[in-house]
Amino acid sequence: MIRRETWYFDQPGPENTSACLELMAKAVNEGYKNLVAASTTGDSGARAAKQLAARDLNLVVVGHSVGFKGPNIDEFLPANYEAITKAGGKVLKATILTHSLETSLADQFKGSAPTLLIANTLRRLGQGLKVCCEIVMEAADAGLIPEGEEVVAVGGTARGWDTVAIIRSAASKRFLKLAVLEIWAKPRG
Repeated sequence: MIRRETWYFDQPGPENTSACLELMAKAVNEGYKNLVAASTTGDSGARAAKQLAARDLNLVVVGHSVGFKGPNIDEFLPANYEAITKAGGKVLKATILTHSLETSLADQFKGSAPTLLIANTLRRLGQGLKVCCEIVMEAADAGLIPEGEEVVAVGGTARGWDTVAIIRSAASKRFLKLAVLEIWAKPRG
């Protein structure tokens, strides 16, 4: 039996980032080597890379794809990219698996599609947990983390982090093998 303490934040948001970073460090101390963290501008990812730099880790920071906010717009700041990679981390700018193509079609044709249903179902457990599932698959799709491994995933609601989970990784093609094994932190609100 595994006994864990789960942290529940009063509200989602960036004020929980430091606590999530503390939990990432705790996971590393417990032996986790693969960490996947969402970071729109790279700010949170750079904080993690700097704090965890001296360790033998596989830190993958996942940002939005270029163009997510509009044509040719890259939200990931160059200084954060440099800080992450200089500390040994990797940066992946990837299409959000449950968003782009089907959102475009749903908007155009006034309907819904399977990946939008998956996204909205995962949101019942929290936006951050949805993000954690997506970024783990994106990182596996890119070959930046191994499949079938327990990885630490950190995500949030809009900006900053408010969710930490242990997830058995899977590529998006094998989505049904993805498993949320533990939730270490999430917002209640």
